Amino acid sequence: MNTRFKTVITDFVADELVPERSALDDLSDVVALNATSPQELIGAIEHAHALMVYHSILLTKELVQRLNGCRVIVRCGVGVDNVDIAAARLRGIPVVNVPDYGTEEVADTAIGMALSLARGITQLNSLLRDSRGPWHHAPAGRRQRLRGEVFGIVGLGRIGMGTAIRAKALGMDVVFYDPYKEDGYEKSLGIRRVDSLEALLRESYIVSLHCPLTPETRHLINRDSLALMRKDAFLVNTARGAVLDTSAVARSVESGHLAGVGIDVLEQEPPQEDDVLVCAWRDRNHPAHDRVLINPHAAFYCEQGLLDIRNKAADSCRQAFLGKPIRNIVN
Repeated sequence: MNTRFKTVITDFVADELVPERSALDDLSDVVALNATSPQELIGAIEHAHALMVYHSILLTKELVQRLNGCRVIVRCGVGVDNVDIAAARLRGIPVVNVPDYGTEEVADTAIGMALSLARGITQLNSLLRDSRGPWHHAPAGRRQRLRGEVFGIVGLGRIGMGTAIRAKALGMDVVFYDPYKEDGYEKSLGIRRVDSLEALLRESYIVSLHCPLTPETRHLINRDSLALMRKDAFLVNTARGAVLDTSAVARSVESGHLAGVGIDVLEQEPPQEDDVLVCAWRDRNHPAHDRVLINPHAAFYCEQGLLDIRNKAADSCRQAFLGKPIRNIVN
């Protein structure tokens, strides 16, 4: 084949590109832009034959329309909310994701955050480190035995199912809400389905979010839905930041309604300095300081998982260059 292709990695990855070049070197040059905003892509992607997009930028309609001869856009992750897939479809460019990476790691993180919150591990550590309160269990408040308590999952995809299996191993009563999931998954997993989000929120001791970000799920968990939750409940979000209205979370924690919150993803990353929840979390005098966990969109990460995603994304580009069928097309 005489054609020499060009593959552009838009963001996040900016090292020696060993996995990508090992997979594509006989077909394509590989360039990493390490962009942090859409404006940085202008003038750098127009002649790319493949784009590999992580989660630090938005690939907007205007950027998609700049592409000339692009054969595939690979969203190096599960969610595709930061790529205008409709615009790509109109241009005849397939968009693919990598739906099977990070499943175990994100499920592990969701359970890890849930355990740390529900058992008071983080709260007690925070209080003792700052010499606030006695060397005693009482400052963590009343805690419930996890076995038999209800663990609610919103969105039963691959990660949601992985989390369900882990919660079951703790002896918890696992329920899920997912109106788009076909019947029967509850039977194969040995869990319960509920017919409404309201029912799940009212019943659950721990709620873990695993749904994609769509117009329907944006701020799915907000002031009104938080008010439905048990007063002693815990909330974990390892899905997408905008699924959760974090300003409402700050108020709910401050009022004492929510017992604790674990967040791996925020609507804007990194957050603004005046972000309501982040300010509360950093304030030693605010209840969120001890009862909120925030991570920097790291739930997906382990060395093996990151290598998986890079290899699979590069393989999708290779398949497109060779004119072979591409897996996991989402548009």
